[in-house]
Amino acid sequence: MKINTELLYLLRGKATKIDSAGTLSGIKKSPVKAPLALDQFGLEGDEQADHRHHGGPDKAIHHYALEHYHFWENSLPTDSPALKFPGAFGENFSTLNMTEATVCIGDVLSVGTAVIEVSQARQPCWKLNLRFQCRDMAQRVQSSGYTGWYYRVLQPGEVCPGNQLTLLQRPNPHWTLSRLLKTLYVDALNFAELEQIAQLQALPLRWRQLAEKRLASGKIEDWSARISGT
Repeated sequence: MKINTELLYLLRGKATKIDSAGTLSGIKKSPVKAPLALDQFGLEGDEQADHRHHGGPDKAIHHYALEHYHFWENSLPTDSPALKFPGAFGENFSTLNMTEATVCIGDVLSVGTAVIEVSQARQPCWKLNLRFQCRDMAQRVQSSGYTGWYYRVLQPGEVCPGNQLTLLQRPNPHWTLSRLLKTLYVDALNFAELEQIAQLQALPLRWRQLAEKRLASGKIEDWSARISGT
């Protein structure tokens, strides 16, 4: 059990228009150098446009692995200006040496004077398509497993670039985010895995209910509205 990683970039953003139709989103984040307060609803000065699907106590902070940028630079059909700077995926935390393969559901970490808990993986949505000017970017992110993840805040505090993210507790060492994402999107009707997901108390209730619904129906829910916006 070891995570002790520097917070390379701390990012926040205002809700702004991201297309010609006037779609609002807080996905465009920019690095800050000063310390910021962090509470159960997120970073001081950070905004979300759609409070139904973004933000809130179970999505207070979004973390994205900086090493994934290299993958996207080499796999997208055209160059994306968004990838030239951290914050392309709407992340608040940017680090190296922490990925979906090494982070587990329910991990408790300290950062600055705050304590945070890994709550869920990201479920990519269609606003990524607009952000990257790539019509299937949300689907690409979902298929890659490089989705990033969210934290809930257990102890409010102050965070600053250069702080260490240090693992304090790992109650679910076998449930990496990669394993969760594989069951969610690839091996989606693996009943043995779904039964365990339904019992993972660190996951938000909505995720556990999704697993229970698949177990009961034997069917996979429709993702098209989320990933395409239709």
